[in-house]
Amino acid sequence: MKDVKNIIKVTINDLIVALFIVLIIFVGIYLYFGKEISNLIALVNQIALKVENTDENKEIEIDKITSKLINYPEYGTQYATIEIPKINVNLPIYFGDTLEILKKGVGHSSGSYFPGEGGSIIYMGHNSINVFRRFSELQKENVIIVKTNYGEYTYKIYDMKLIKETEVDKLPIQKDREILMIYTCYPFNNIGYATQRYVIYAELEDSV
Repeated sequence: MKDVKNIIKVTINDLIVALFIVLIIFVGIYLYFGKEISNLIALVNQIALKVENTDENKEIEIDKITSKLINYPEYGTQYATIEIPKINVNLPIYFGDTLEILKKGVGHSSGSYFPGEGGSIIYMGHNSINVFRRFSELQKENVIIVKTNYGEYTYKIYDMKLIKETEVDKLPIQKDREILMIYTCYPFNNIGYATQRYVIYAELEDSV
């Protein structure tokens, strides 16, 4: 009986040691290849989103004289993509900011202007690993590219701020300067409801 107990005890100890070793290996892999894994997940997500939304892009035109859109996208549809090379972001942009929209990509506040119209533009996205989790890596002078069917717009980051969700005055809507403001929840690894927002401010640098 003692032999059986000893065998069971040794087996359990061996299993615990094996599990501990496996855990250490996984942690080591994540720490060493974490960014590469994140980039791979982001790439897979981008491909899935592009396939899902291939037919959602609407033909939009802009009046070159007045800098106003001649026709606007339908609420909830994709009208552009956003690229942030510094953090390997390439995501679809949807007109609207509901929870359902944010599950698919980046949302565009319906109360703000569109790229090319010369006013404030407000985008938002989740702080998930395949969206804006890496916002903390962005620096001043980094570029953000918004591609629409009516033009391509390049913005350069000039400021970053941590604000409270109630500080709407930190996201001002004005018509005299084309500023792109993008925010996500903070802390970046937060799970659940967050009361803070991390905002990136960028000014129009070029358009084609």
